[in-house]
Amino acid sequence: MATFLTDLFTSIFTPGPTPSLLLATNVSFAALQTVLLVLLILTYSVHFIVLSGICAGLWWSINWFAVELEIAKKEAKEREAKQIEQAQRQRHGSSPDDSDTETEGSRDNDPAIIPPAPKSNTALLPDAGEGELHKRRSLGSSTGELSTDSEWDKVEEADTQK
Repeated sequence: MATFLTDLFTSIFTPGPTPSLLLATNVSFAALQTVLLVLLILTYSVHFIVLSGICAGLWWSINWFAVELEIAKKEAKEREAKQIEQAQRQRHGSSPDDSDTETEGSRDNDPAIIPPAPKSNTALLPDAGEGELHKRRSLGSSTGELSTDSEWDKVEEADTQK
C-alpha cells in the first residue's frame, strides 16, 4: 500500500498516464458510481441518474484517451525505429532499392526535413520615404479623439438644450 501511494505521488509529476494513476482514477470513479447508486436508491431522485451518466461518460473518455495515448506512443516508437534503420542503411550504403541513381530517395517528401527559407532582404530594407512624418488615421470622431469624453459632452449639451 505504501509503495502504491509513493508511485501515485510520483506519477503526478510524470507525463502521460501511468498504471498507478489509472488504477487510482478507476477506483475513484467506481466509488463515485457506487455512491451515486446508493443515493439514487435512498432518494429516488432523477438527478443521480443524470450525474451517474455524466460520471460514466467521463470515466469512459479518460480510459479511452489513455488507450489512445499508448497507441500513439507505440506508433511513434515504430516510426522512430524505422527512421533509425533507414538512416543506418543509408550510412552503410545498402539501400533497399539498389538503384544507381543518387537522387531517387527524394528529400522533398520527407516531413522531418524543413527546407531553408528563401533569403530575401527586400523585407528588411527601409522605405524610400524614411524620415517623413505621416499623420495616423483616426479611429474616433473627425477631431481625432479616441476618448469618449467628447461624446459625453455632446450628450450633456443636448440635455441642457431641452
